Amino acid sequence: MPRPIQATIHTESLRRNLARMRQAAPDVKVWGVVKANAYGHGIERVWEGLRGADGFALLDLNEAERVRALGWRGPILLLEGVFEARDLELCSRLNLWHAVHCDEQIDMLAMHKTHQPHRVFLKMNSGMNRLGFAPQRFRAAWTRLDALPQVDEISLMTHFSDADGDRGIAHQVEVFEDITRDLPGERTLSNSAASLRFGTQAPVRADWIRPGIAVYGSAPDFPQHDIAHWGLEPTMTLATRIIAVQHLVPGDTVGYGSSFTADAPLRIGVIACGYADGYPRHCTTGTPVLVEGVRTRLIGRVSMDMVTVDLTPVPNAGFGSEVTLWGRASNGAVISVDEPAQAAGTVGYELMCALAQRVPVLVD
Repeated sequence: MPRPIQATIHTESLRRNLARMRQAAPDVKVWGVVKANAYGHGIERVWEGLRGADGFALLDLNEAERVRALGWRGPILLLEGVFEARDLELCSRLNLWHAVHCDEQIDMLAMHKTHQPHRVFLKMNSGMNRLGFAPQRFRAAWTRLDALPQVDEISLMTHFSDADGDRGIAHQVEVFEDITRDLPGERTLSNSAASLRFGTQAPVRADWIRPGIAVYGSAPDFPQHDIAHWGLEPTMTLATRIIAVQHLVPGDTVGYGSSFTADAPLRIGVIACGYADGYPRHCTTGTPVLVEGVRTRLIGRVSMDMVTVDLTPVPNAGFGSEVTLWGRASNGAVISVDEPAQAAGTVGYELMCALAQRVPVLVD
C-alpha cells in the first residue's frame, strides 16, 4: 500500500469562503486569485470551487492558459503584467487583462502590433514600494497609456502593505484617492485583509476585490484573529497516520539532536510526514497537531520523513490512527494552517505553497 499521507482539497469550503468574501465587500466583483498554482492547491483542483468568481487573477502565462483550457471565458488578470514584449501576443490571443507598473511595459505596448486593444490595470505604488508608479508619476503614466491605440480601457489598482496590521490602510487609500479622483476606469485595491476588515467602506472595496489567502482558509491577520472569527473554513487538509509507537522512560530523548527529553513515562507516536512532504522543519516541540481529532503536540525535531507526537491526550491511539497536521479531521475538529505556520515562524501561505509533489492529493 502507498505511504499513508494525503492532502485533501475541500471544494465546498472554497465555495463558502468565496461567498464569505462577497459578503465582506458587498456589491463588487471578486477576483479568484490562483497565483502560485492556486496557493499550492492546484488550479485544476480548485476550479469547481472558484468558478463562481467574476474573474481570475494570477501571475504566469502558463497559469492563464490552464484557466482558459478549463473553459473560462471571462476576465483573467496578470497581476504583474508582462515580462517581455512577446508576452503581449499571448495576451492578445487569450484575451488577458494585464497590470502595467513600469515605463518598460508601456514601451512594450507602444511597439505592439495588435488588432485588439488591451485592457490594462495601471498600478500605483501608494506605499508598498514594490511594483507601481509613484503617485507623482501616476497621471503621466495614465496619459501615455491613454494615447496608445493599443490600449482600450485603463483600470486603476494599488496594493496595501499593512491591511493586516495596526497601521492599517487609510494613508494609502488617501494617496490613491487624491491622485485618481477624476480619472475614469474601474478600481481594485483590496486584498483579503482589507476586504475583511474594511470592505464595508466604498472607497476600499472599489469595483473589484482580490482576496487570496482568505479564500484558501487562512486568517490574514492571525494570531489577532483566527479563521473561525472571520467565518472561513480550511480548504486543504494534510493528514497521515501513526506508523509506530514508542514508550519512553524519564531521561529518554527523541529525534535528531535529542532536542526533547522525557521527564516522565511517555507514549509517543511516529507519523509518516516530514519536511520532504512540505511540513516545516522549523516546527518544534509544542506545535499543535490532531490525533484522532484530539489536540496534542509535536515533540522533538521534524525529520525528512517522520514526526513524533505526544499520545498522552489520546491513550487509545496507536498504529494506524489518523493524524491531522492542518485542516479538518474526520470528526470535524479543525486545526488551521496558521497554527503550525506560526510555530515555524512563517505564514500559512508558505505551508500550502510548499506541499511536496510526493504527497498525493484528493479533491472532495
